[in-house]
Amino acid sequence: MDALSFFETQWECLLEMLPESFDLETTFRQSGALKRRRAIRCAGTLLRLALVWAVGGLSLRATAAWAQVQDLARLSDVALLKRLRQAGPWLGDLLTAVLGLRLEERALEGCRYRVRLVDATTVSQPGSRGTDYRIHLGMDLSHLSINSLEVTDCKGGESLARFAVSAGDLIVADRGYSHRRGLSSVLAAGGDFLVRINGQNLPLEDVHQQRLEITELLQQIQGMEVLDLEVRTVASRQFPSLPARLIVARKPEEAAEKERRKILHEASRKGRQADPRSLLAASFVLLLVSVPRQQMTAEAALELYRLRWQIEMMFKRLKGLLDLGHVPVKDPQLAQIYILAKLLAALLLENLTRDFLAFSP
Repeated sequence: MDALSFFETQWECLLEMLPESFDLETTFRQSGALKRRRAIRCAGTLLRLALVWAVGGLSLRATAAWAQVQDLARLSDVALLKRLRQAGPWLGDLLTAVLGLRLEERALEGCRYRVRLVDATTVSQPGSRGTDYRIHLGMDLSHLSINSLEVTDCKGGESLARFAVSAGDLIVADRGYSHRRGLSSVLAAGGDFLVRINGQNLPLEDVHQQRLEITELLQQIQGMEVLDLEVRTVASRQFPSLPARLIVARKPEEAAEKERRKILHEASRKGRQADPRSLLAASFVLLLVSVPRQQMTAEAALELYRLRWQIEMMFKRLKGLLDLGHVPVKDPQLAQIYILAKLLAALLLENLTRDFLAFSP
């Protein structure tokens, strides 16, 4: 069944997946998105049209025609555009409510410890080869489900401070998140972090408060030994020193060579020499972990970090199945609606899949 067929025949089933606490009509009216009831007379109709446009692959004109055929509304593509542009904050609130329902489900399970993978992916608008929007996503590893979302423009950088963290959370992230502001926010909220670092963007010191030279440390490593050192981040005016462990392990030679070729290619593309420190660090995995050694061994931390590829697979599914890698419009408000509608569809699709798999034949 394709998307249009689903929205035509299973719409009531989809509405039942939305949180009961989120009244579509009341919140729609309070958001100011519904100023006049001409053509589109209820919040459910506008939500349906937004999903048809974003997920069904139709243009605004074709979506307006589809609405007329389905006897939902009679309006032009310009009128539909205006209605959609006003619904951005409301659709964002609905997305937040769906995510909140997932957090409540987790609380009912009584789980004290949750591994969360976080990362970001980019979205481009027509004619662009760069980043126009960025989707910041958090994923519950135990359920392989999305539990945090934020959409920003290209200036919205990657930071752990973007994610709401609860006590007992373990945040797993790549090198783009190894900054003191984000790490401090995780610890302040009662969580822990397991992030990869590149040895240059996050200054560290040893237990004697001596600056730790990563390059010298890597040169001393012999064979396939794994180092597990007690360290601290260097304090700054804005952020205090944070206690952590530095775990260093050598990569397989094939993976190390691939990383070195990537560094050399990037340096050549920019017309400069590759940094010898980066070439050396390419042979190693460097993790910064706030979990005490008594609760997690270095080997366990390395194995856990290897599961980070699950969030990369999530992005590939979103872009492959829902074509989330680009937006068909340049209007920022309309682009926001397009992205939010697709993300809402992704969450509902996860719920539908989970309910289907839980149904015993």
